[in-house]
Amino acid sequence: MIQETVARYRAYLEKLRAYHHAMGLMSYDMNTIMPKGAGAIVGDTLGVLSEVDYEMETSPEVEAMQKEILAHRDEVDPVIVRTAELAMEERERIACIPKEEYVQFTIDQTIADQVWHEAKLKSDFRMFLPHLEKLIESVKRFARYYRPDAPVYDTLLDTYEKGLNTATLDRFFATVRERLVPVIAKIKEQPDVSFLHTHYPIADQRIFSDYLMDVLGLDRNHCIIGETEHPFTTEFTKYDVRITTHYHEDMVEASMYSVIHEGGHATYERNVADEIARLPIGCGVSMSVHECQSRFFENIIGRSEPFCEAIFPKMQEIFPEQLKGVTAHQFYVAVNKAEPSLVRTEADELTYALHVMVRYELEKRLFDGDLKAKDLPMEWNRMYKEYLGIDVPDDRRGVLQDSHWASALFGYFPSYALGSAYGAQLIKRMEREIDVWNNVRAGNLKPIVEWLTEHIYRFGCMKEPTALMEEAFGAPFDPTYYTDYLTEKFTALYNLK
Repeated sequence: MIQETVARYRAYLEKLRAYHHAMGLMSYDMNTIMPKGAGAIVGDTLGVLSEVDYEMETSPEVEAMQKEILAHRDEVDPVIVRTAELAMEERERIACIPKEEYVQFTIDQTIADQVWHEAKLKSDFRMFLPHLEKLIESVKRFARYYRPDAPVYDTLLDTYEKGLNTATLDRFFATVRERLVPVIAKIKEQPDVSFLHTHYPIADQRIFSDYLMDVLGLDRNHCIIGETEHPFTTEFTKYDVRITTHYHEDMVEASMYSVIHEGGHATYERNVADEIARLPIGCGVSMSVHECQSRFFENIIGRSEPFCEAIFPKMQEIFPEQLKGVTAHQFYVAVNKAEPSLVRTEADELTYALHVMVRYELEKRLFDGDLKAKDLPMEWNRMYKEYLGIDVPDDRRGVLQDSHWASALFGYFPSYALGSAYGAQLIKRMEREIDVWNNVRAGNLKPIVEWLTEHIYRFGCMKEPTALMEEAFGAPFDPTYYTDYLTEKFTALYNLK
């Protein structure tokens, strides 16, 4: 009976979820409060758990259940059918990797992440290099196991955004470069932002972070905030979502927009439909769609003048001396200062895509054999000079600034630029259907979250990412919405002609 198979499959999924929950908790702990010297033992533990995970996900018995469910799809809950479909796809990616290599890779990732933290502190790429080289070779090998005839980097891109490839991204980035570089070149005079870079006590910034989470509507019974070197969000189900930030005493806006960015990720996860929340499909559908939400709240909403007007009185209450005599409009102009900079996570909206383009071009060359890992710092520095016109003073603010390569997330970076572009098209549709800006000015983001829940969040992975976003847009994706949005915004801000 098919329903007996479904019951057994549900029991398997619950057990798998428990293992993933345990591994996720260890990873979160590793990046937040774990003692520095515990990395090796944590890596060993994750290695053992990853072996169990591998055996479960590649089990012939589980495969037989999935095939039976798909063969009787008309008699089975569509949620379970979709779960089985995506699990079969994931099984194909995993099963082609020998178990011992899969387990060792988990251990290598854990060690690499610990070394990266130390290397970044010391601004010493050479410390990290052998670990990076090992991860790159493993990722190349795994990609070839899975798709031996496909370009390795295309296989990696597809991992984070189904169907994405370099041909599509080359066209996208060409449009971005062609349309935005001339706007960047027109900007000459900069606003006064000195009030953002006085002393902002971290204790007060933590209070401000709690306030921002409240503005975003994040239920603190199910979403907490931690501190880490490189901010991230992790979710175990919609009922346990964790965001992180990093505080700088002389850059209040860095953590502010980190909290809003990660809060956008959390808002997505918190609004997945209850009926799929405990299943593997009860999460964001792809990284570009996820980054769409984080970048949407961080920039389109969070750096809008109505939002600045809404939160500025509370900010002045928390930081009265630092913001004495500053107006909400001055704050809005300051947090939208557009100027080439060193660090991606602190980059303005206008130049941000250039930071992503550097990483995209470097990754392409790493995986087509044109670039060796040892030459990354030199090429990174050269491209920052070429793309952004700035000199990179050290590895910490250069090639070591992001945590992604330490986690072997090769192919992830383009999601940030695509997600930003998705958000610009999304806001146009939203503006036609709800009163976005009067609600934002009132500090009421609930109608926006409800609209996004209706069109994106509730579905989790029930739909393919391209179809999901085209339905939300009401049209095919068009990157000119993004370039038009930025051109219009910064032309007005800087009185460009």
